[in-house]
Amino acid sequence: MHAAILAVQGGNTMKIAVFDTKPYDRPGFEALGEKKGIQFKFLEPKLSEDTVELARGFDGVCIFVNDTANAAVIDKLHEMGVKVIALRCAGFNNVDIKHCFGKIHVVRVPAYSPYAVAEHAMALLLTSIRRIHKAYIRSRDFNFSLNGFTGFDLYGKTVGVIGTGKIGRVFIDICRGFGMKVIAYDKFPAKDSGIEYVSLDDLYRRSDIISLHCPLTEETDHMIDADAIRRMKKGVVIINTSRGALIDTDALVEGIKDRQVGAACLDVYEEESDIFFEDNSGHIMEDDTLARLISMPNVIVTSHQAFLTEEALGNIAETTVDNLLEFFEGGACKNELCYRCGKVDECCKNRQEKCF
Repeated sequence: MHAAILAVQGGNTMKIAVFDTKPYDRPGFEALGEKKGIQFKFLEPKLSEDTVELARGFDGVCIFVNDTANAAVIDKLHEMGVKVIALRCAGFNNVDIKHCFGKIHVVRVPAYSPYAVAEHAMALLLTSIRRIHKAYIRSRDFNFSLNGFTGFDLYGKTVGVIGTGKIGRVFIDICRGFGMKVIAYDKFPAKDSGIEYVSLDDLYRRSDIISLHCPLTEETDHMIDADAIRRMKKGVVIINTSRGALIDTDALVEGIKDRQVGAACLDVYEEESDIFFEDNSGHIMEDDTLARLISMPNVIVTSHQAFLTEEALGNIAETTVDNLLEFFEGGACKNELCYRCGKVDECCKNRQEKCF
């Protein structure tokens, strides 16, 4: 009988290695693990070719956005008998899904709190255009001058939303509440949504503000590049709370220097994996591009924190545990990922089976 079923029945405990653990990850997983009969081992290192050996003896691994599950890591996990990679996030660009097929199953958390991410995107926008972060610092020194704090109204402005999944649509609702005009681009438009869909070129040309809410794929990698920036309105504000590599950072820096981009609000960065989620305050920043971005007065960078609410953390832990139990109890897991998903002739989920 499988370890997960034994766990439910009070026998052997399912063992899951949780990589790249932070203090805020533990409470939800610990409480649910004790309740559901899952033993979580919390590890600080990120999963990589150098650390994969730490997964030996575990039934599965639980990873986050900056862990690496490339072909070499997958092969090693498979060799050690690890059965599943449980992503505690929605994005999966850090996992070689195709190489996983036939070796190791992959599950994810497709939605944890669209409100958390959408609200953070709006918080970044408001902070930037109303200079709230600068006002806070200035008033801490008892300097109450308003010089340099002139912003602009959101009311009546056009916001272009790229990606209209759950997060994108919540962000659209927030923008409409501010009286903004919304246009959007999505390869797969939401039916009967009342959203005005336009081409990417039209979105770039018409938008005062552009917010990215799409996954990172080969098609969307560096979708905001030098050419795209040239086609945007002068002074455009760009918001990214999705994945860093959606934006060519060097092109963004040049766009800001040329005054083509009026402001950038970034919760993600394409080279963040060895920087974000860590305290680097006592070290010299070796990433010159990120250091330059942070030094610019019209750029706000937060460290991939858009997801970080109590509600989201609870949902992440709960969905991850449900995914693991569902997978090990033998049936199909609705949140399993496979490169064949959606292909009618090949997709096993249509038959309520595991992907292989």
